[in-house]
Amino acid sequence: MQSHEFSFEVEGTPGEVWRALHPPLRKDSVIEHGDVRIEIVFPGDADGLGLVRHCTFRVPKYLLSGGRAQSWEVITESRPGEFSRYEAVGKPLWSRATGWHRLEALDGEPARTRVTFGETYEAFHPLARRLLEARVHRFISKDNDVLVRRAVERGVAAQRERQARA
Repeated sequence: MQSHEFSFEVEGTPGEVWRALHPPLRKDSVIEHGDVRIEIVFPGDADGLGLVRHCTFRVPKYLLSGGRAQSWEVITESRPGEFSRYEAVGKPLWSRATGWHRLEALDGEPARTRVTFGETYEAFHPLARRLLEARVHRFISKDNDVLVRRAVERGVAAQRERQARA
């Protein structure tokens, strides 16, 4: 099993960061971050619990999938402003993943929040696990630090811009 975890600090309250990570979504909504495309299959409840998404993203071409992979993810735990967890199944390297993020308010002005993101990844087949799992996980995780931080910062900025216009 592979693991990846990282933290960063962002200007914003845990509530603002939460809304950036969990914007109100409708069925058939599409979110794109670089090479990552997220289609909302089911929006879940008001806190995002039960949300189902279909994601496509880059993988190494040696997996013979044209350099694209898919995952189906469901939010299994949601504590607004604090913590969220998802479970996923992906292919072409048939695998399972668990991802989560935790938000912690930091002291000081302006308000800042520490965001910690983590993910575990495991290929189902023992041979794929031994030969490919670590390399594939490194490939698909290498940009997560930048993509997640950028999405949060843009989401908080967009919220503040909307509030300033209102």
